[in-house]
Amino acid sequence: MQYLVSVIHDKADLATPDEMAAIDVFNDRLVAEGYWVFAGGLGGPDTATVIDNRGGEALFTDGPFLESKEYLVGFWVIEAPDLDVALKLAAEGSKACNRKVEVRPFL
Repeated sequence: MQYLVSVIHDKADLATPDEMAAIDVFNDRLVAEGYWVFAGGLGGPDTATVIDNRGGEALFTDGPFLESKEYLVGFWVIEAPDLDVALKLAAEGSKACNRKVEVRPFL
């Protein structure tokens, strides 16, 4: 099963060199152990554009969908045999990037 591990942050700063090195080690482990599917970092909320095309014309709005102190800064998509393994990996990812993470299964 695949899981989305969302990395949550509450500051504008990027990962430090030490955090990036720990993330690289964690990513290498995910690849080596067969859990890796995809990962990426995201621009800050100020780079977001929300698009609502439910009506007659698409509405484009600058900024994040939600105004919040915390925001999504990056993510991993992992392949794990069950939720327990996904949660264990997510805990290790949280330690590596020094950020909170959220785990959600793909349906």
